[in-house]
Amino acid sequence: MNFPLSILNVRVEFILFALVLIGVAVFHKKTFWVALIGLSVILIYKLIYVNEFSTFEHFFGRDYYLFQQITNKDLRQGEWSILFNLLGLLLGFALLARIFRDSGLPELITKILPSDWKAPFVLLIIVFVLSAFLDNIAGAMIGGAIALVVFNNKVHIGYIAAIVAASNAGGAGSVLGDTTTTMMWIDGVSALNVFHAYVAAITAMFFFGWFASHQQHKYQHIRHRFHERHKVDIKKITTIILILAGAIVGNILFDMPAAGVWTAILLGMTFTKIPWKEISNAIKGTIFLLCLVTSASLMPVETLPNASWVSAFVLGFVSAVFDNIPLTKLCLEQGHFDWGMLAYAVGFGGSMIWFGSSAGVAITNEFPEARNVMLWIKKGWHVIVAYILGFFVLYLLMGWEPASNKKHTEPAINCKVEKCSVAVKEINKK
Repeated sequence: MNFPLSILNVRVEFILFALVLIGVAVFHKKTFWVALIGLSVILIYKLIYVNEFSTFEHFFGRDYYLFQQITNKDLRQGEWSILFNLLGLLLGFALLARIFRDSGLPELITKILPSDWKAPFVLLIIVFVLSAFLDNIAGAMIGGAIALVVFNNKVHIGYIAAIVAASNAGGAGSVLGDTTTTMMWIDGVSALNVFHAYVAAITAMFFFGWFASHQQHKYQHIRHRFHERHKVDIKKITTIILILAGAIVGNILFDMPAAGVWTAILLGMTFTKIPWKEISNAIKGTIFLLCLVTSASLMPVETLPNASWVSAFVLGFVSAVFDNIPLTKLCLEQGHFDWGMLAYAVGFGGSMIWFGSSAGVAITNEFPEARNVMLWIKKGWHVIVAYILGFFVLYLLMGWEPASNKKHTEPAINCKVEKCSVAVKEINKK
């Protein structure tokens, strides 16, 4: 009989996943192959030793219709929608970053930036604000595109980490700015119960922003030498606006921002040139993240510690190496978290390592030198300290405020009658 194996009471899946993460950290020039081989090994193990595991069910879900009517339990959803969304967003925003860079907007933005260390600091604020309304991947990619131009292709690794941190911090308090906060919103968490994450996010932003901006200014100061008659490409700017609007509309209406992004790209293709070659530059990084997210989803994480500020704080560090989407799912199922504190922890926490968030993976397609985990931690130390500082400022000012995440409750009697009648109808049909 097949059964899951354990070593010292630790499931083998966790050990295999830990080895994958170590491999990514050590062999940073071969991260693609480490993630791909690691996912293959984990899948093979699950198929051989875990009797109840079904590949099809894991990725595409299972029909629990009758069971749901009787027990009022949610349908089991597969991972396909998350993976499809990430695939579409990473590739779509890679095109967005190139279009943005070629549009002339980075040069235009340079004119409003100061001349000293405050220039990179203001750029981080721009990324922060953009990510409050857009997906954090888009915020990071736009920030990276501007940085490449205004800093003459010389961007400090500590500043790259800060761009990712600014994008994740900006999305932490907005139900439109991050996949995890959108998940909370869909599950019934009020937007106001997430908004106070900005107490921590803004605190963190000023801390890491100060240090990262000085790093960048010392490494390469802003370049202001542009032609007075510099022009912008209106067609490319229109395409950029369409892509960003498509992401927002797709997210709000269909919970699928990638669909809106690619609809906009195809529409923009009718009147401007799309830099399709960027797909080939981004595909390996995209597959890497998909492999890592899929490996994380295969872990037998069925419960979390009781909801508390301590568990939320620890989840921030876990999010640096473990995909925050399944963690958020488990938190929503468990309930009674302080959702703003949790949003900051799982959203901003992923900034501490480059593969801890989709924004980090996306931006390292443009800056491959940042894939060195040790350099990311060494040069971007201020992001780790900023996470801790922001978290405790939020806790000391607002405390632990757990809230419900249920959209509504049904009257018990009517609910039971309705479920029984539906169940009887289904049985009669069969």
